[in-house]
Amino acid sequence: MAFIGNSLPRRCGIATFTTDLQQAIAKTQSDVITAIVAMNDHGGPYDYPEAVRLQIDDAKLGEYALAAEFLNAERFDLVCLQHEFGIFGGESGNHIMTLLSRLSMPVVTTLHTVLAQPTPVQRDVLNAIVDVSAKAIVMAEKGRELLCSAYDVPEGKIELIAHGIPDAEFVEPDAAKRRLGFSGKAVILTFGLLSPNKGIEVMIDAMPSILARRADALYVVLGATHPNLIRREGEAYRKSLVARVRALGIERHVVFLNQFVDQATLLDFISSCDLYVTPYLNEAQMTSGTLAYSFGLGKAVVSTPYWHARELLADGRGVLVPFGDSKAIGDEISALLTDDVGRQSMRQRAYAASRSMTWERTSQRYLALFEKVLDGDAPKSNARSVEVTTLRNSPAPPQMQLGHFLSMCDDTGLMQHAVHSVPDRSHGYCVDDNARALLVSCALSTLGEQSLPETLTMRLAAFIQHAWTPDNGRFRNFMSFDRRWLEELGSEDSHGRTVWALGECARSDLNASRRRWAVSLFLKALPAVERFHSPRAWAFTLLGLHAYCEAAPADAEAYELRHTFADRLMGLLASVETTDWVWFEEGLAYDNARLPQALIETGVATEMPAYVAAGLRSLRWLMRQQSSKAGVFRPIGSQGFGGKRAPPRAFDQQPLEATATISACLAAWRADGNPKWKADAARAFAWFLGTNDLSTPLIDLETGSCLDGLHPDRPNENRGGESAVSYLLSLAEIRQVARRAGTRTKSESLRVLGSQIPSRESRPSPLP
Repeated sequence: MAFIGNSLPRRCGIATFTTDLQQAIAKTQSDVITAIVAMNDHGGPYDYPEAVRLQIDDAKLGEYALAAEFLNAERFDLVCLQHEFGIFGGESGNHIMTLLSRLSMPVVTTLHTVLAQPTPVQRDVLNAIVDVSAKAIVMAEKGRELLCSAYDVPEGKIELIAHGIPDAEFVEPDAAKRRLGFSGKAVILTFGLLSPNKGIEVMIDAMPSILARRADALYVVLGATHPNLIRREGEAYRKSLVARVRALGIERHVVFLNQFVDQATLLDFISSCDLYVTPYLNEAQMTSGTLAYSFGLGKAVVSTPYWHARELLADGRGVLVPFGDSKAIGDEISALLTDDVGRQSMRQRAYAASRSMTWERTSQRYLALFEKVLDGDAPKSNARSVEVTTLRNSPAPPQMQLGHFLSMCDDTGLMQHAVHSVPDRSHGYCVDDNARALLVSCALSTLGEQSLPETLTMRLAAFIQHAWTPDNGRFRNFMSFDRRWLEELGSEDSHGRTVWALGECARSDLNASRRRWAVSLFLKALPAVERFHSPRAWAFTLLGLHAYCEAAPADAEAYELRHTFADRLMGLLASVETTDWVWFEEGLAYDNARLPQALIETGVATEMPAYVAAGLRSLRWLMRQQSSKAGVFRPIGSQGFGGKRAPPRAFDQQPLEATATISACLAAWRADGNPKWKADAARAFAWFLGTNDLSTPLIDLETGSCLDGLHPDRPNENRGGESAVSYLLSLAEIRQVARRAGTRTKSESLRVLGSQIPSRESRPSPLP
């Protein structure tokens, strides 16, 4: 069994819990082989014990995928994830899905925090984790309640297992006081990593009133300052607490011990105290290891009513006081310190109640649950994690039909328009559509479909070659039916799209000679893009660079250009983005989803989490704009193109938008493993099939033709070249997803679809 989380000697509660759980299970069932996959933060790497078999840099997305490869290769039977939002990289810790979605074994997740009011991203991430988990463990009944009410998790998927505790004897504090130099003192203890949310100030302010009734009271604050706080502001917070103590004149009655102690020392300190206090300031604390440990040693506890404390200290097992109320804390502590009989009775009740929480008992419950999961008795993941379904009444995507597309092509290339389904020669051709058609050719040859006729692919390449003007390093766009160019210079976007097609051709065309041609023309056309101002041209070029760099990984200049164009998109996003407008421009236009797609794919390939996060964030916002109130995919309507920060118009809807959205959502799914992205891609594809505002299919399943779009009152009955290639590109992608799901295990299919995460020169490897 592998445990994924933090590990000692990293200083945090999750590290302590993960290490304690792994050791307890190894001790309880000696024939079980256990290992830890440890997350490293800015303070790492650490001097880990032998149990840590692998380390992951939390910010490096590629290492999550490589960790999944390691766990699969080592054939672990089960993975137990320790989840807390702050320990994994990516937005709200979404990098962990890159690992989980590639595993071939079941996952059981322990949720250390369940937020009552998560952000949309936090909810998506937690739902995705629960979806791929066979069971979700919480440590308080409140956690179960929130998972059901706020996250729609089936109750049968949730297991309640209390926080484990050391199995220590019930002893009086005198001996430990002598060992620690606290003899003759009424010791009040708080321990744990020091940070402002612990409410230490409130307890300090309560000390004068306590001292008025127990002059021998000593408040011991045990614990190092939280490493994250140290990185941000050094020891400023600790110094402020010391200054507060001095201002109150109670220096002899408050002791700060700035140290992270081992378990034996910690248990000695807990044994020495007469009373334990957790004056935390936040109600939404689902678990507290420090509370569990003190409770388990039979200590009288005074605490604020955060969720874990409210449950653990009920029925007279402790005392609850309001948040931030130093008078109430002082009164209750004074009352307990002056009532030996009452305090002793509370101690005994706590100790008796805690016997079911010892690590031996806790590990037995974990092992029983693991056995249940491995026996297949756990409920399967819910609807959010089901493989893509693309038809409302069919189990599989449509067959690939090329008849209409082939009828739209002649010995020049792909024609732009049609009247109904009849090619319209009066509008001729454009490099835009022929570049898209070349992308179709590459997609069919690489995604397991029947290839286009070789002669047709060569005509598409020839059209692009003829559009090239070496004198200015640009492509022309529009050509009449009689093969006259209608302009000397095409648009920046048409140039960028052609560069994209050339990059893809360089990577995946079946013809080696044509691949070499594509490389040559790609490199000639690339410099012009540096002078462009169109963000779509940059995005199209990034998609081309993504493909080209796989074909030519040693091209350092191309690698740098990826950063150049990605940084330009990042700059646009930073300059325009607000809370309610998470976009690169002041308005929405066409092919919108290609912008976040370009950042996501570039970020994964170059191991730049900031690119991935920006792409996911903007795509998530775009998907909200592209959803009707009924949850139906609604492409950005062309009637609203160019409106400044205006809500999108519903019409006219075009296939191009659905195609871009499908590609972007699948790129997002490959990046973070969240099955919601795959569901969004399926929802966008269903638009072609009739799940749209007009409930009208755009596709002729026999010929593969596609209507040009939807007007407010009717479909556009024409079936032009752009619509045809848009549908075929989407169908190829969706069919690949369905095919992989049907023929491979979950891990294999996701790993193949996520193959764009690159290998690293320095792969994480097992520690000695």
